[in-house]
Amino acid sequence: MSLELGVAVHNRSGAWLEDPGFGVYVHIPFCLHRCLYCDFNTYEDLDALHGPYVDALEREIVGSPQSPPATSVFFGGGTPTLLPPTALARILAAIRSHIGMEEGAEVTVEANPETVDARAFEALLAAGVNRFSIGVQSLEPGVLERLGRRHSTAAAIAAVRAARSAGVEDLNIDLIYGSPWETTSAWDHTLARAIELEPDHVSAYALTVESGTPLAVLVATGREADVDPDVQAERYERAGRALAAAGYARYEISNWTRPGRASRHNVLYWSAGDYIGLGAGAHSHRAGRRSWRVRLPREYVARVTSGEVTEAGIELLEPADRSAEAVMLGLRLVSGIDRAGFERRFGRDPIEGREQAASRLAGAGALVVGPETVALSPAGFFLANEVISGLI
Repeated sequence: MSLELGVAVHNRSGAWLEDPGFGVYVHIPFCLHRCLYCDFNTYEDLDALHGPYVDALEREIVGSPQSPPATSVFFGGGTPTLLPPTALARILAAIRSHIGMEEGAEVTVEANPETVDARAFEALLAAGVNRFSIGVQSLEPGVLERLGRRHSTAAAIAAVRAARSAGVEDLNIDLIYGSPWETTSAWDHTLARAIELEPDHVSAYALTVESGTPLAVLVATGREADVDPDVQAERYERAGRALAAAGYARYEISNWTRPGRASRHNVLYWSAGDYIGLGAGAHSHRAGRRSWRVRLPREYVARVTSGEVTEAGIELLEPADRSAEAVMLGLRLVSGIDRAGFERRFGRDPIEGREQAASRLAGAGALVVGPETVALSPAGFFLANEVISGLI
């Protein structure tokens, strides 16, 4: 699919885009409580730093180098809604004024249920936010507790209903499946109740035991069971069936959408688009130059305040590496990769130099290589990492 930017901005099909636009990611590294499984750049008990951090973000945005106007803005974390709506509104206003935003740009804010109510949603809508992603994770009390989540099932449901009552028309909920504490019936129950809430988009991720997290320590010391890949595959299959039956189409390995509600920002990532990352630890990518900012919030604030560079490192990708990474990302999409569009953009066909591996994977029923697209097969999605690694 090859689309001019003005059209791509408004494309919500979830298909790979030759011209995916330009994204802005804003990292808010604060949380009320760090969950057992979390390996994101987040911190508890830094309330005193909230104001200086917003000031630093605003100052950094004002001094940002020239870039295309944003087709999507994503506030992630951490818990962005731990900041007051007025703070997020200030940041968004600075982006609009100093980076620029396309008309109709998607603006997403991640929210934890215990940090939002109808008034907060109303204020953020008034500020220009037009999409929300609520971290529900589970609708089973026992699973929430073992994951280390602080909200209740009732709070998660109340947050979704508050969003709708405030006028939110574009809503995602995040779910986590395949934890050792989740039974098949518990997962089915979470899916059923989530579908009853009628979100526009559902993201469902297998629990991963990440090195360095409290959960990894508990598993390593035998105090918690490890995840079972076979169980997770079965849960994933059940999610696909339940969501499809309710009218949601899978457009990426872990994401399902109602028609026309795929996430523009995430499709930009999977289409290997360019983006700028703002805030502590945020990553950026522009034309093969990848960079990342200092990780610690206090250091980030101090550097911005003193006028120092906030970049902690850079990586320059060779054309072959950019192409390989774009293949890896694009194959996550159900649409697969538009071969002609990919060649126009990267100067080579996505399977050029990989013909033997592609033929082997296609013969095994894991990859579909057509004249216009290359994509994972339905069976290939269950082994996506292995299939993509085998091709790359």
